[in-house]
Amino acid sequence: MAPRSLAPDRPRVFGVGLNKTGTSSLHRALLELGFHSLHWGGPEGRRTVEASVAAGEPLLQRLDPIYDAFSDIEPLYRNVALLDEQYPGSRFILTVRAVDDWIDSRRRHVERNQARKAAGDYDGHFLEVDEPAWRADWDQHVATVRAHFAGRDDLLEVDLTAAPSWEWLCRFLRVPVPVVDFPWENRG
Repeated sequence: MAPRSLAPDRPRVFGVGLNKTGTSSLHRALLELGFHSLHWGGPEGRRTVEASVAAGEPLLQRLDPIYDAFSDIEPLYRNVALLDEQYPGSRFILTVRAVDDWIDSRRRHVERNQARKAAGDYDGHFLEVDEPAWRADWDQHVATVRAHFAGRDDLLEVDLTAAPSWEWLCRFLRVPVPVVDFPWENRG
């Protein structure tokens, strides 16, 4: 087996679904398939990519080059056209789910954050429920990604809550199907 390339502009796998769309399950699946996957990365990960955006650098420039798969990193999934340009040959996975279920999941996430903030355990900013804005963001994001990749074969759109299976992912990534159950993280 050839050593893994660490070339800065090599193709990668990008999960470009919004948060709460199965991105944790996608991340676990990518790890199981042998990818070095970075999921979320916390505020520091987001700020690191934002610094690259602000400096006009390749979006992954300041991240550890070991990673070859990414999910739930907002400045990445908000810049799919730029990722596509900077990392030719990459594969993109748009995780989706029923919009009302997505909103419910986000609402519960915000409520947990509010409780954590009240307890002094959270200093983030995801503290407001704004369903109309969330719906508009969903519509815009999904439409943008679909339009960018229209007629191409390097985007996989999947609802992991409806079809948690290895076959679609392994076929898309051209890797063997493992003999373990597909991971389903953060159910409910």
